[in-house]
Amino acid sequence: MTDDDSLAKPSHGQGSDAATTAMQAELFLRLTTLGIKVQTVDYPPHKTVEEGRALRGQMSGCFTKNLLLRDKKGKLFLIVAQEDRSIDLKTLHRSIGANGRLGFAPGEQMHEVLRVEPGALTPLALLFDRDRQVTPVIDGHLLREEQVNFHPLTNTQSTGIDPRDLLKFIEACGHIALVVSLDDGSGSDSFRLDHSEASSETL
Repeated sequence: MTDDDSLAKPSHGQGSDAATTAMQAELFLRLTTLGIKVQTVDYPPHKTVEEGRALRGQMSGCFTKNLLLRDKKGKLFLIVAQEDRSIDLKTLHRSIGANGRLGFAPGEQMHEVLRVEPGALTPLALLFDRDRQVTPVIDGHLLREEQVNFHPLTNTQSTGIDPRDLLKFIEACGHIALVVSLDDGSGSDSFRLDHSEASSETL
């Protein structure tokens, strides 16, 4: 993964506004302060995984899908998985400690809590979950990748990050990631980063 300051600048293209630009500046400053190197590239705007796959070309790294779900008591979960991972919403609650079956949170709530719009959902938005309302749930298979890709608060760009650095970032935002094997229902573990491994380049 390269470290190029020119790749970590807020977007000023389509789909961006002053608020998003300011939020991106805050995000990239936090990443820099944490010593996390990222690679950010322009990415045609889109709203679905299928559209993104068709538009991105030969970009490197593992692409993801991100779902904001809530249980019957209103607790929020941000599911972060490989883009092709099949997720059974009928049984997922058993693996992550949710109260009853999960459904999608409305876009208005996504914006209120994480300050992003549908189509740009990303674990990087946990920086703005000041009240710790969201429990991040990470597909354990992502930890085997060298780079995982997310929108940096806008769907006009893609940011690549080492998955260990993603966990470091999540913890720095005051959250503890729940790492789950989504394909076999084998259960979950609360994951607090071992800082002795935080700078590992590959997994």
